[in-house]
Amino acid sequence: MAEPFNDKILPADKAGRYAAVADEIMAVLAGEPNLTARMATVAAMLAASFPHYFWTGFYVVDPGKPDELVVGPYQGTLGYLRIAFGQGVCGTAARSRQTQVVEDVHAFPGHIACDSRSASEIVVPVVDAQGHLIAVFDVDSEVPAAFDRLDAQWLERILQDVFAD
Repeated sequence: MAEPFNDKILPADKAGRYAAVADEIMAVLAGEPNLTARMATVAAMLAASFPHYFWTGFYVVDPGKPDELVVGPYQGTLGYLRIAFGQGVCGTAARSRQTQVVEDVHAFPGHIACDSRSASEIVVPVVDAQGHLIAVFDVDSEVPAAFDRLDAQWLERILQDVFAD
């Protein structure tokens, strides 16, 4: 089981960790145009940077079914393969195009349980330079209430920098 996160890292430390990994991600991805490579790198580097990240990855808008997400690059246990817009936390983020911070996934109506150990979740919509939704970035934690507005702000910033250029 993951260590309790909120008791060990102060917000300033968390912001510092996000700032460092954001710089590292941009350095690694400099000049890399491939979307899958970019997603795989972001998922791997963020998962390695935060011990409370239990499942970290992308659900990509399926070009053949534009109202459906399909699992993309991720780190963690088996992911749900397809999620309709509006279904669960990921589908809600895709439909609303708003970051979802869920302190208790078991209290979220229609939550999709890929792994019963998941306790909290954050999902950030990913848009390209033209403003089109291309994916959602999903992070689950075994720790209840592991994510807050600071996580949302940093993840939104990182994803904007990586995918909207």
